Formats: sequence, structure tokens, C-alpha cells
Amino acid sequence: MSIEAATAIDRIGEAALHGRPAAKIRARGACPTLAAPMPTGDGLLVRLRPAGGALTLPQLAALARSAAVHGNGILEITARGNLQIRGLRAESVEKFAANIDVAGITVPAGPAIEISPLHGIDPEETINPAAMEMAMRSALHDLIASPRLAPKLSIVIDGGGAFGLSALSADIRLAALSPTGWLVAINGDGETAKPVAIAPTEAAIAAVGEILSLLEALRQGSRARDIDPALLRARFPTMDSLRAVPSRAVSKPLSGLHRLADGKTVLGIRPEFGQMWAADLTALIDLASAHGATAIRLAPGRGFFLIGLPADTVPAMQIAASKYGFSAQAGESSEHIVACAGAGACGSAFYETRTLARRILAAAPTLFDGSLTLHLSGCAKGCAHARPALTLSGTAEGYDLILNGLAGDRPDERIAGGRIDFAIERLARSIEDNRSAGESAAACLTRLGATGVLEALRQE
Repeated sequence: MSIEAATAIDRIGEAALHGRPAAKIRARGACPTLAAPMPTGDGLLVRLRPAGGALTLPQLAALARSAAVHGNGILEITARGNLQIRGLRAESVEKFAANIDVAGITVPAGPAIEISPLHGIDPEETINPAAMEMAMRSALHDLIASPRLAPKLSIVIDGGGAFGLSALSADIRLAALSPTGWLVAINGDGETAKPVAIAPTEAAIAAVGEILSLLEALRQGSRARDIDPALLRARFPTMDSLRAVPSRAVSKPLSGLHRLADGKTVLGIRPEFGQMWAADLTALIDLASAHGATAIRLAPGRGFFLIGLPADTVPAMQIAASKYGFSAQAGESSEHIVACAGAGACGSAFYETRTLARRILAAAPTLFDGSLTLHLSGCAKGCAHARPALTLSGTAEGYDLILNGLAGDRPDERIAGGRIDFAIERLARSIEDNRSAGESAAACLTRLGATGVLEALRQE
């Protein structure tokens, strides 16, 4: 870590110690890295993506142990499949970074390049995207390393297969069309991104270079959506004649046993509500290693795949995973709840998010038919989820309920702390009583609208 980065960390930690809330000192569009951790209510947060999203079991165990020693022992997996380590201190970040190096974990610099989680393993993938990533980093090294690029700029390389990345939005995305051909598109997911080129590997890399050059020439931190369409057409004169290629990806739940086309198996695992304690993760890794697992692959959807498990050991691993706070079975209701660290782990939070999540799961199963996401945020910052959802945001007086929005949005209803269980039961009952045959919970809430839902919540 550079002296400049260490000095920046000291300044951040100093500001946090003097009572400045994280929302005030976090730059818009910032991305918490090892060199620039982000102040939060429970210390400094670091987000990292190991090369290829891949780790050996000893590497992940070493990372978990270091998170326990130098942080508060809480690790998270983000919606994009990146790791977050919480509760670091200004004086411990460099020690944590040194442990990452000793473990042999490589974290490429520059904007994240996300590739299909089962790259090189899935026989159904069109192209191994890891090879494309290596070629791109080599050819475009200086551009990718440019400090003028936005920290949150994202590049997706979708090689296809059982768990492609068509649902993942990105500034720049490459989708494999054939063993030698790529679709290059910007600003969106597999359905919404604007195609700019269809080309073989070398030309596709050159096209990405053109896009990065355009971004570098704009104001610092610009995203793909900021590029003038006229400038794009000048670089890609045939772009208006291109059409998006429909995604062939089938949406599959991450959790559970998955058999690949060649008969091999992988086990998808999600930490309960996207969070895990270092001790639980270490115990799970030790057991997975004893059962023959060899590696993990981080995956979008707040989880990871265990690679190398013999099929006959999977049932035992699934049972053990639940004991350690992980979901390894498809269709569990907890998959539809996103919770921040919460009170007891984060100084900014007003309530224990995971405790409330378990109460809601027991009291209101009607909500969890897979049609909506419940976001439990300990405060208005909404660190855990940046998309509209059915949201409960903590306040000093209780909870703000946002029916379809972000944690900091204007609430549709304010709920006193002691009435939250009653309110959730009323909400669930309102859905049960008003849902039409075949109607989802989300569709019912939309149809009832704020007026209908709030009438139900206010009934005595």
C-alpha cells in the first residue's frame, strides 16, 4: 500500500472518530477498496474481488481469519458477488492487506471486471471469459488503470453457460456469441444494454478500448451513460444497425445442488441475508475441505459455489451449512430478504436487522413467494441494497416503511418501534385477504397501492 493511500486511510479514520457520519464523508460513486476503505457505522469497510472471483479454500479461510483479527469478524457478499470486510480500523487496514498478499490472493487494480462464476468449469459456456479478461487486461492495461475512470465503472464478460451474467448491469458488457465472436454493448444488462459492435476477440478488445478512451476524455468519474451518442457513432458507425441478442440464460436459484452437463456437481451457498461471521465461515470451509471441496467461486446473488464436492457428500454439507447460518437449499425464504449489519454490529443502525428478519419470516410467510425483496436497513443510508424494494429503514423513533423505494426515500408510513410486529402481521394479512387467484405478493401490493396498504396497517 502506498504512503499516499495510508495517509488517506488515516484521514478517513480520524474523521470517523470525530463523529462525522459516513454519509457526509463518503464521496458519491466511491468504491471501498483496500487502498481507499469506506467509513461506515462500524469502522472501515473494504470491498474486494479476487482475480476471477475464485479462491482456494485455504485462501478463503485465511481471509476470514484476518477479517476476525483486523475487523469485527463480519463478512458480506454483495449482489454482484464481491466480498466485503467490515469493522476494519485505520491502523489495521494495512495489516489486513498484507495478510491478503501472504495468502496469495490477487486483487486486480482498477474497475471491476466481472466474469461468469463457473468459468472454465461449465461445459455449456460458449467461451471461457477468464481468457478474455486476461487478454483485455494485458492489451488495455494503461486505460484500465487510468485514475480518470469512475471507481464503480463495471465491465462484465459473460461467457454464457448455466450461470451467465445477463441479469447483471454494467457500463461495458461483452457477451459471447460464438467460440470466436463477442457482442460489445454499454450501459445495461443483457436485455437493455446498447450494442455497439459485434467482433472477434481482438477487435472486441479494441472496441472496449475505444469506449474507455471516450470515458477517459470526459470529466473524471464519468459512466457509460454519460457518453455523447454522437461520439459513440463516430467510433462505431454501424452501431445503429445492431440489435441486442436475446439472452439464452435461464434464471436459476443460486442455492442448492447443481449438476453440470458433464455430470459434475457444484453446491450453491448463500450466507443468511448475505452476511456471515468469520468463525462460521471458517467452520464451513474446514468441513467442505474434509468432504473433498477444492475451491469456491463468488457469484452474483450474494453467494458462492463450492467446487469439487462429490455428489454423495452434498446432503451432509447442506445440513451443516444451515447450522452455520448458510442457505444451501433452493427456495428458502431468507433469499428474499436483504439486511444490513444492523445494531450490535454497526453504530449507525437503530435496530437488529437479522433478528427482525427471522421474526418476519415466521410471522409473515405470505410475503415471501419470490416476487419481491424485503430490505431491512438499520438506518437511512441503505448500505445493503441500492435498488427499490419493500423497505424498513430504522429511525430513532422506530421504522420508516417504504413500499417500493430506497432506505432514504420519503416513507409511506412511520411505525413506532413497539408496533413493528403488529404492522408486519397486518401487511401480510392484507395480502392474504386481497390477493386474487394466482396473483403474486408484489402484484397484490402494487394493486392495493399505498392507500390500501396504509389503511390495513392503521386498523386496530
